Amino acid sequence: MPNLIIDQGNTSAKVAVFEADRLLLEEIHEQLQTDRLRELCDSYSIRRAIISNVNKPSDEVYAFFGSYLDTWICLDHQTPLPIKNLYLTPETLGPDRLAAVVGADNIKPNASLLVIDSGTAVTYDFIDKGIYHGGNIAPGLRMRFRALHEFTSKLPLCGHEGEIPLLGKDTVTAIQSGVVNGMLFEMEGVIQALKLRYPDLYIFLTGGDAFFFESRLKSANFVDYFLVIKGLNRILNYNVK
Repeated sequence: MPNLIIDQGNTSAKVAVFEADRLLLEEIHEQLQTDRLRELCDSYSIRRAIISNVNKPSDEVYAFFGSYLDTWICLDHQTPLPIKNLYLTPETLGPDRLAAVVGADNIKPNASLLVIDSGTAVTYDFIDKGIYHGGNIAPGLRMRFRALHEFTSKLPLCGHEGEIPLLGKDTVTAIQSGVVNGMLFEMEGVIQALKLRYPDLYIFLTGGDAFFFESRLKSANFVDYFLVIKGLNRILNYNVK
């Protein structure tokens, strides 16, 4: 039976349809539209869904789920999972972070895995042989550029386009180097520190900026833009037999 998967992030919503573990469709929307969800449910005969939302889903989405689907899950800390969660405050753990490690564990089970999700924020999440231990949260790429501009009086707002030097030759390239290389050094530092404890550590890279960092991050083993929605699909299948 097809599954409707919704990953509502800070800036956009990913909507996907799975048949078992096979991704049939994936779309990105600035705003979640119930008319489009209804079209997908009709087209694929969908009667079950899961949503991961950094905020509470809207009343309109709740009403759609309640009236149109037989089974639906809003992922939270009480949702049964196919992994063990050791996070001390599970009610504060972002559902996207949780779904990402579930997705990684499904792709490479019984292994030591670090998931780096580079989006609005960059998160680092570690799972070892099906046990989630926790991770880190840091500002994302655009947030760092914006912070330098907004919290100073003279620094311009820059982006990450073009060649990024190791040392900047002017203010713009100095900012670009500081932000981009700073993030790369941060990522590599976390990876190397964990590899001292887990030599066989396997690195997953995901998120909106994953492909930007793919060629720059030497330690990344696997880049998967769909890791969160794959994890959500696994959680839904785990809960609905």
